Amino acid sequence: MISVLVVEDEEITAEANRLYVGRVPGFTVSGVVRSGGEALRFLGGAPVDLVLLDMYLPDLPGLEVCRAIRARGLLCDVIAVTSARDLEMVRAAVSLGVSQYLLKPFTFAALKEKLERHARFRQEAGQIVGQGDVDRVLGTLRGTSRLPKGLQQDTLDVVAALLRERPEGLSAQAAGLAAGVSRVTARRYLEYLVDIGQAARVPRYGGVGRPELLYRMTPRSS
Repeated sequence: MISVLVVEDEEITAEANRLYVGRVPGFTVSGVVRSGGEALRFLGGAPVDLVLLDMYLPDLPGLEVCRAIRARGLLCDVIAVTSARDLEMVRAAVSLGVSQYLLKPFTFAALKEKLERHARFRQEAGQIVGQGDVDRVLGTLRGTSRLPKGLQQDTLDVVAALLRERPEGLSAQAAGLAAGVSRVTARRYLEYLVDIGQAARVPRYGGVGRPELLYRMTPRSS
């Protein structure tokens, strides 16, 4: 079983996350804490495989908790959870060893996908014998092993999360505004999600002229 520490200051959200993790086969919740200090004390006394870490805590920012975890030499993996759509925070989290990033509010399906990727990563990491195996294992964790030139994984994760939050669909312009990128850049990521089968184009008819093109996550990806 993969042990998970849930770090979340909001009581209702913490309980929901605990229940979500418990519904995924192969995972067990080792503890639920409400602050960064509690998280570090818990990790100092009990082995944990994975931390589901809120980035906004009442005492310490999530990034500071990540720094402390690495400074202490703890090898647990971290999934960052936040409502902030700030690409700089995403990059900082990745630089501190955060393996995956989950935007609030998220569904059980979204968390389940992250946990299942983590489980596959742990299973396949013991089968590495060459560079091809390294690329394959990292691709399992990130959801794709190689992106087209010019696309960045952190931005792709943000755009995909935005689509999951908007099941009715999202235009390239709306996605760009929410993700902090241009409409053209957002469209490139949206089209890539369509190409790999995770999203679909849906025309929305309304006023005069050409219909607006919306993008929706496919059922298997939402």
